[in-house]
Amino acid sequence: MSQRVLVTGGLGYIGSILCEQLLAAGHRVTALDNLSFGTGQQGVYHLCANPAFDFVQGDVRDESCMRSALRSADVVVHLAAIVGAPACDRDPLLTTSVNLESVRLLHRLRSPDQLVLYPNTNSGYGATSGKAFCTEDSPLEPISLYGRTKVEAERVLLSGGRTVAFRLATVFGMSPRMRLDLLVNHFVYAAVTDGTLVLFEKEFKRNFVHVRDVADAMLHAMDHADAMTGNVFNLGLDSANLSKEELALTVKKHVAKLYIHFAPIGQDPDKRNYVVSSARLREAGFVAKRSLDDGIRELLKGYRMFGRGMFRNAG
Repeated sequence: MSQRVLVTGGLGYIGSILCEQLLAAGHRVTALDNLSFGTGQQGVYHLCANPAFDFVQGDVRDESCMRSALRSADVVVHLAAIVGAPACDRDPLLTTSVNLESVRLLHRLRSPDQLVLYPNTNSGYGATSGKAFCTEDSPLEPISLYGRTKVEAERVLLSGGRTVAFRLATVFGMSPRMRLDLLVNHFVYAAVTDGTLVLFEKEFKRNFVHVRDVADAMLHAMDHADAMTGNVFNLGLDSANLSKEELALTVKKHVAKLYIHFAPIGQDPDKRNYVVSSARLREAGFVAKRSLDDGIRELLKGYRMFGRGMFRNAG
């Protein structure tokens, strides 16, 4: 059944892929974005030819804008956020406003019938040993401002109304609004451009998931909303609970020239060291299917399109 979907942050890394896949599935899509990344919207210009696609330039903290955008939505996917600990730490007031206050506004304005899909981060599990699997029932002990705002926003949305929350693993893969700060994307980019990767905390473990699997999970939740509403689901590849060293060595299988240097200093501000189980989501009928190797091959093709790259010398 076709639904009307509002995607906030719709031109971002996940949003631009999600809009494309929602349209392909026959839904009507409105992307709301403040264009804070400038020319990043060029990657979705082709969607404008689809009469089922619309775009609103606006801010998720603007009540009149959100009230108008929500009026015709059956489903809201709230992707708009300041993402990652370093970006959040640079402007704590902006982070709190976008990551938390916008969610409180959405929660106040939405109707009881509207389904809200919310992407949290599994960095909310905080510093763990990296040995025991984190499940949705594991304690949430976020360390960074990023983790704290996302965890609180999840709590707000789950306190009432129809909500499905996903705790995302570290996302990878090509997107029209590319991000090179994500671990897999960064490792592959460093491998092909510099041939060198400096690793700290090499034994720290992460879980990973392809950006298109994230979009597919959102579509699955829309199709199975009655069974999934009110629940939280870890979203990652169970086959990709890897240490940073294991990830680097996986990249090296594809880029033989890569030299890996293990550094004794350096620290992740989120203290991310965990293995994560997505068993609950599997029981709900969804399994991420795009492997890490698939993603690396995809990134290698995509990075060839970057050419020499901005600010790089010809050598």
